[in-house]
Amino acid sequence: MKRKTILGIFLIIFFFSFLFLFYITTDEKKLIEKKTKIELVEKENIEISKEQIEGSNIMEDVSYSAKDIQGNEYYLKANEGIIDQNENNYIFLKSVKAIIKLKNYKFIEISSDFGKYNINNYDTIFSKNVIITYLDNNITGDYLDFSLDKNLMIISKGVILETNTSSLKADVIEMNVETKNIKIFMYEEDKKVNIKSLN
Repeated sequence: MKRKTILGIFLIIFFFSFLFLFYITTDEKKLIEKKTKIELVEKENIEISKEQIEGSNIMEDVSYSAKDIQGNEYYLKANEGIIDQNENNYIFLKSVKAIIKLKNYKFIEISSDFGKYNINNYDTIFSKNVIITYLDNNITGDYLDFSLDKNLMIISKGVILETNTSSLKADVIEMNVETKNIKIFMYEEDKKVNIKSLN
C-alpha cells in the first residue's frame, strides 16, 4: 500500500512537473515569438522613418532669389533639390536654370544638368552641359563656379565661347559679372587659346 501511494504521489508530481515545464516552455516560445515580432516591427518602423527622413530631404520645383546691395538680382530654379545631410546649407540640384539680372544691363542666363547651391551666400556651382547666354554670346563648358558676392563666374572644362563672328576654345574663362571684363586662358603656358573666325 505504501508503495502504491508513493508511486501515485510520484506520478502526480511527475505529471504536474511535466505540465509546468510544458507550460513554461510554451510560454517561453510565445515570448520569444512575441519578442521577434516586436523586433521586426521596430526594425520596419526604423526603416520607414529613415525613408521618410531621406524622402523629406528631396524637394521638387525648387526656386531661390537673391539681391545684392548694388541692385543686381539672381534667380535660380531647378526641377529637384536634395539637401546635403552633412552640410545642410548646401542643396544639390538637377536640371538647373538661373538668371542674373544686372542693374543697367541685360540678363545673363545659365543652364546645366546639375548644381550645388549655398543658401547662405548664394554661391552656385553648375556642372555638366553648362550653357551661359548673354547678349549675342554663348559659352559652353562642363563646370561653372559663380559667386554673387565676388560678381565672378569661372567657366572651365571644355570651354567654347561663340559670338556672331567667331568661335573660341580655352581651358578657362573668367568673367566679372559687374564690369563685364573677361579673362581667357589655358592651364599650360605652351598651349594657346584657339580662335576661329566664322566669316
